Amino acid sequence: MARLVSTATKAMAVVVLAAASAALAAHDYGDALHKSILFFEGQRSGRLPPNQRLRWRQDSAIHDGAEAGVDLTGGYYDAGDNVKFGFPMAFTATLMSWGLIDFGRSFGAHEAEARDAVRWATDYLMKATATPGVVYVQVGDASRDHACWERPEDMDTPRTVYRVDAAHPGSDVAAETAAALAAGSIVFRDADPGYSRRLLGRAAEVFEFADRHRGAYSGSLRAAVCPCYCDYDGYQDELLWGAAWLHRASRRREYRDYIKRNEVALGASDAINEFGWDNKHAGINVLISKEVLMGKDEFFRSFRENADNFICSLLPGISGHPQIQYSPGSPTYSLLFLSAMDTFPCMRSTDVPCLQVASSSRWATATCST
Repeated sequence: MARLVSTATKAMAVVVLAAASAALAAHDYGDALHKSILFFEGQRSGRLPPNQRLRWRQDSAIHDGAEAGVDLTGGYYDAGDNVKFGFPMAFTATLMSWGLIDFGRSFGAHEAEARDAVRWATDYLMKATATPGVVYVQVGDASRDHACWERPEDMDTPRTVYRVDAAHPGSDVAAETAAALAAGSIVFRDADPGYSRRLLGRAAEVFEFADRHRGAYSGSLRAAVCPCYCDYDGYQDELLWGAAWLHRASRRREYRDYIKRNEVALGASDAINEFGWDNKHAGINVLISKEVLMGKDEFFRSFRENADNFICSLLPGISGHPQIQYSPGSPTYSLLFLSAMDTFPCMRSTDVPCLQVASSSRWATATCST
């Protein structure tokens, strides 16, 4: 499978670079942030806006969704291919939103660009969830697409549409979509209140669908989504992740209670050794822990303990994992990890929860044993 840099990997870089730019003045992280955001303009699908800066890109896939009688134009291509995979695209939107929510002031002149990048994804996700009880999760036949590497403006491969519904569940991709919409609603709360309300309302509807009709989308659509974006870690983490973002966006007690009620059943403490489009456990615990750190909710103290354990497992002198390497950056942002397995030399997704921790002055020193 031809693969360049996935949109999800780049989203992680945007979050990390935005935070790092505030602390590591010796390096031009502002330029790196600018280029990371610019990457998304190169990945745009659909009719491009007049302010498109990468002029070598033109309109493409302007009839996506037509075979199913819906409008699925827009969104992002995955990497070097022309498939629109909903699962990693939604995670990308969630991560970019998280970066803006917590580090937006560090984006400087690039904040509006980053917000536009989020909206290009959330506009598409709103289209993909416009039919009640259905989430459109992919456009394009991955096997056919990967057999011929071509410009999206010239592609002649099938634009097959794939969906999950009550009979073919996909709690993972649906709950991640709900998380993306909820996180996006926070990003646009001040910039576009009406749009923010629509995002949050749709997020609640999609999450209810994900929770009511449980199952992994790779079970329903295995031939279409595997091996590219199979759900290897189960859908349970996405349900907690989606509920966590809905709680942060809405402050509604029902999501707070859902998280606590399902903490054990949905495995909040499982596999807290990574964070990415398929495994949200580290992100869940760090996101929810901030409620405790900011003095808002002692109800979630167990999540704080899980997050402490995750951070301790990454600290220099404690972690023995061969893939974890450390940058020579400042003490506050020294936890920038690289891996030889990455296809692009940028920060790994584990950086994101670490930076969320580092950004909080109220994070007490965790007890870590060597």
